[in-house]
Amino acid sequence: MKKVLVLANHFITIYAFRRELIEKLLDSGYKVTLALPYSDDVSYFSDMGCEIIDTPLERRKTNPLNDLKLLFQYLRIIKNVKPDVLLTYTIKPNTYGGLAARICRAKAIHTVTGLGSVYIQDMWQKKIAAFLNKIAFKNSEAIFFLNDDNKEFYKRIGIIDSVQRTFMVPGSGVNLEKFKYQELELNNDITFTLVGRVLKDKGIEEFLSAAKRIKTKYPNTHFEVVGFVDEEKYVQMLNDYEKEGIIHYLGKRNDIPEIMSKSTCIVLPSYGEGRGTVLQEGAAIGRPLITCDIYGCRDNVEENKNGYLCKVADEESLVKCLDKFINISSDEKLLMGRYSRKKAEKEFDRNIVLNAYLNEIEKITDKKE
Repeated sequence: MKKVLVLANHFITIYAFRRELIEKLLDSGYKVTLALPYSDDVSYFSDMGCEIIDTPLERRKTNPLNDLKLLFQYLRIIKNVKPDVLLTYTIKPNTYGGLAARICRAKAIHTVTGLGSVYIQDMWQKKIAAFLNKIAFKNSEAIFFLNDDNKEFYKRIGIIDSVQRTFMVPGSGVNLEKFKYQELELNNDITFTLVGRVLKDKGIEEFLSAAKRIKTKYPNTHFEVVGFVDEEKYVQMLNDYEKEGIIHYLGKRNDIPEIMSKSTCIVLPSYGEGRGTVLQEGAAIGRPLITCDIYGCRDNVEENKNGYLCKVADEESLVKCLDKFINISSDEKLLMGRYSRKKAEKEFDRNIVLNAYLNEIEKITDKKE
């Protein structure tokens, strides 16, 4: 039986963005092993037929000792599993999983889901990260990028070169059957919805501040926040804003298509994304989008056609976009929603992504036979 080993940093990243690829691999007869930090949720994948290996890691902190420990964990896992193909996602699995793959001579496919905070640290940390990634990616079979900005950045700082096989995919794509088009039902009330982990880099502070200003000016507007709190300091902040009647916090939810279908506009004032899956899902439902003019976000929006772009970490710019959307006609809002769906069908279909990965995995495993 052909074996695929997947290295990930959290259950939710695999569940939300790679679940269907794993299902396809299992259906195709592959044995799939997931190495990720254990949580109660991972039983979802063991019930599907995956082997689970608990692999603790610190997602947001850089600690040389713990990172070295992670490298040795990956070395041990790769030697024990002996995968035909190794798939890695996110910064630490890419870096330390890639290094382990080189040492073990495992065939690896890496996916750059974003730059992470490491490349906005001081110069020495940035240089060390680039050096490690260059070694990790050197002999990889393929590297998938979700946006052109990230790929060009990796080229510019010397992590990859023109010889390496790279592919561009629209993130994890969207299941267009699950996120079906639903025409906007317009009335006097307008609902702006932010879906995503509650943390600073998703623009939660700008969203809350902008919501307060807009709601004062337009009492018929509503603001929703959907997602689990990834930075504890925002628990009290969300409670305070909800008590004031500014937002409605829905928490972590599994009915995202239904929530989006009741929204008027999807807002994600993120400081940068891999490709902004939430925005693509909103587009598939047929909702206008407001997001930041930065890598991974702007790829999903055509200005004035299916939404607006605001400046990064700029409350005033976000307020202007929200205000502009409120004041366009109902017909213009409907046209934006329809354009979003057309864009999703043309560019964001998950089958595009699944086929790209399956083709590369099959090429590697076929060579081994």
